[in-house]
Amino acid sequence: MNGIPDFDFLRDFTIGTVEFVSPSTIRVKLDFNTPANTAINAGFPVSFPKINGFVLVPNEVGAVVGMISWIGVENSIYPKRTGLKDFDLIDLPFPQRKMQVNLLGTLKTKRDGTFEFERGVYQFPSVGDVVSIPTNEEMEAIVENRERNANVVIGTAPIAGNVPVKINPDTLFGRHVAVLGNTGSGKSCSVAGLVRWSIETAKNNNKKSGPLNARFIVFDPNGEYSETFDSLGEPRKFKVSIGENLLHESTQLQVPAWMWNSYEWSSISQASGKMQRPILRRALRELRNGGAISNDIFKARQELTSYHIALKNHVARGYDILSDKNERTAFGKRLLMFKNDFEHMITLYSHLSEVVAGLGKILWKIGEIINKCSNSFVKNGETIPYFESISRAEFDSLIANMQEVLDSWGGEVEYEGPNEDTPVEFDLNQLTTQIAQISKEQNAIQFVDYLIMRIQTMMSDIKMSSIINHKSEITLSEWLETYIGGDQGRDSEVMVIDLSLVPSEIIHLIVAVMSRIIFESLQRYRRKYGKPLPTVMVLEEAHHFISRYVQNTEELSPASMCTQTFERVAREGRKFGLGLIISSQRPSELSPTVLSQCNTFLLHRIVNDRDQELIKHLVPDNLGEMLNELPVLPTGKALLIGAASSIPILVEMTQLKEEERPHSSDPDFWDVWTGNVEREVDWKTIAREWQVE
Repeated sequence: MNGIPDFDFLRDFTIGTVEFVSPSTIRVKLDFNTPANTAINAGFPVSFPKINGFVLVPNEVGAVVGMISWIGVENSIYPKRTGLKDFDLIDLPFPQRKMQVNLLGTLKTKRDGTFEFERGVYQFPSVGDVVSIPTNEEMEAIVENRERNANVVIGTAPIAGNVPVKINPDTLFGRHVAVLGNTGSGKSCSVAGLVRWSIETAKNNNKKSGPLNARFIVFDPNGEYSETFDSLGEPRKFKVSIGENLLHESTQLQVPAWMWNSYEWSSISQASGKMQRPILRRALRELRNGGAISNDIFKARQELTSYHIALKNHVARGYDILSDKNERTAFGKRLLMFKNDFEHMITLYSHLSEVVAGLGKILWKIGEIINKCSNSFVKNGETIPYFESISRAEFDSLIANMQEVLDSWGGEVEYEGPNEDTPVEFDLNQLTTQIAQISKEQNAIQFVDYLIMRIQTMMSDIKMSSIINHKSEITLSEWLETYIGGDQGRDSEVMVIDLSLVPSEIIHLIVAVMSRIIFESLQRYRRKYGKPLPTVMVLEEAHHFISRYVQNTEELSPASMCTQTFERVAREGRKFGLGLIISSQRPSELSPTVLSQCNTFLLHRIVNDRDQELIKHLVPDNLGEMLNELPVLPTGKALLIGAASSIPILVEMTQLKEEERPHSSDPDFWDVWTGNVEREVDWKTIAREWQVE
C-alpha cells in the first residue's frame, strides 16, 4: 500500500459525507443507499456503526478516527440520485439520516500495510470528505493497546467485535486508577480482577523461577477480600483478634504507637494547638531520645534557644510587620508572654545562679522595651492596651542580648538525634508520665489533664491495644518486611489488611499511619538504590478514607489527616513507585486532589446525579455524551477512560470464578426466608465475644 490509502477499497466501506466540522466533533450526512444495519457490499457482512461505534474519515496519512455519539433523522431536501432525473418530484422535506461523531485520533497507515493509532487530531476533516466504517484490522488497531508492556487482558470490547482490551501496568498503576460505580455494578470484582490478572499475566511471563517481585497491599474495610486471592498462592492476611481467638489463617494486625508521628498523635489525642501540642511533641522527642534530659543547664539552653529562634524568625518574615497596628499588638503580647515565661524559668532554675543571672539580663531588656512601647486608651470606660512601633535598634538589641546569654551558657543547642516524628521505639506507658512532668516544669499541668486522660483511655482499650501493641518487640525493619514484603521469593505478592474489626475511633489513624510509613519507606528505598520499588496500594470504599474536608489549622481530625496523607501519596507516589487503586461508590464525596491525580478511570454503573456530574468534569468535554450511558450500564461492564486506554471504550470485564470474587454480593433474603439456605443464630456466643473485646 506504500502508505497511501486504497480509495477504491475504501469506496465499499463509505457510508456518508462530512457536512459540519468543529475542533471536537463533526456531523455526517449518510448516503441515501447506506444500509440501515448490515452491509454486504464489501464481500462479507459488516455491521453498521451504532452509538459508541467507530467511523473513519480517510486522509493522506491514513484516517481520522471518530466515535459516534448521536444518530438521528432530520428533514432535508430530497437527495438527487446519480443518473436519474426526478423532473416530476415536488421538493418536499425528506427524512435524511445523520449522525454526530466525536473526534478521537488518527489511524496511520504504515508502508507495510499495518496500522498505528495515535491519540489526538492534527489534520481535521473538511466539509464534503467521505466517511467510512473500519475493517476488522483497522478496528483492532484502534482498540488494542499496543504499548510495549500492554499485556494484561481485563476484558473485551463488545462494540468492536469483542477485541481483547489490554492495559499496561506501568501506566495503569504508576499514574493511579479510580474504579467507580454503585453497589452491585461489579466494581469490587473489577478491583480484584485488576490485581489478579496482573499477577497471573506476570507469572506467565516471569523470566525467573520462583515468586514474583510484586507488591499489592489491599486495605479492606469490610472484610470482603479474605479469600479472594487464595488461589494465587499464600497471600498474607492481617486482622484484629476477637477475644483470644484469631480468625483462621490470619496474623494479628500491628501498628505500634511508636510508629506514629507527632501530627498523628496530635490528631488521635485531640491535642490543642497552643499548649498541648508543644508539650506532646517535646514528650515524644525526649522519649525517642531515651528519656528525659537530666542536665538542667542543657534544658535551660534548649528552652532559650527556642525563644531566640522565634524572635529571629520575625526578621526572616520582614521587619516592616512591626509597623502594622495588628502585628505590633500581637508582637507586644508575645513579649509579655516571654516575660512571664522567663520569670517562671527563673523560679524553676533558682538553684543555678548562672541561669538566673542570664535570664535576669534578658528580662530587664524585655521590660525596657515593653515600658517604652506599651500604651493604652480608654473607650467606653474600658482601658484598652496597645503597642507603639518598635525600632530596629531595640529589636536587634534584644536578639543580641539573648545571643550573649546563650554564648555564656555554651551556645545555641543544635539538636541531634531522633526528632518527634522519627519511628524510634519507646515505652508507650511512659508517655503520659513524660507529659505530666513537662507540664509541671512549665506550670501548665492544668492544661494537659484532659490530654493525659484521653491517651490513658486509648491505651486501656483492649481492642485498640491489640493493634497499638505497645508490649510487642517488633522492630521497624520487621514491620516493613511483614507488611510491604521482603526479598523476591520470600513473601507473597498480595497483603490483605482486614479493617472490619478495627475500632472506628482509630481506623482512620491506622490507615493513615500504614500508608505514610509505606510511602516514606519507598522514598528512602529510592534514595538509597536510585531506583523505585514498584508497589500498589488498593483502597476499597475509599470515600471513608479520602473524603472531602474543610481545611482548619486549629483542628486535626483523624479523618482529615488520613485524607491529607493520601493526597500526598497521590501527588508524589509515582516518583517512588507507589501506585493507587481507588475504589468507591460515591465519587462526589472523594477528595478532589486525589481524584485529579488519577489518570485512568474504570467507570461502572453510576446513578446519582452529583456523582455523574463530577465524573463529567474529570474527562474531556467531547466525551461527555459517552458518560450518559453510566446510569444504564449492565453489571460487569464498564467504561475505560484515560491514560491506560488509547481511546475511551466500553469493556465487558473478564468474569471471575465464584471463589475469586470478593464477598460483596447482595444478601439472599428470599432463600433465607423460604428455607432454601440455612442461617444459624447463636447470640450468646456473639455477646460473649463482644463483651470481652
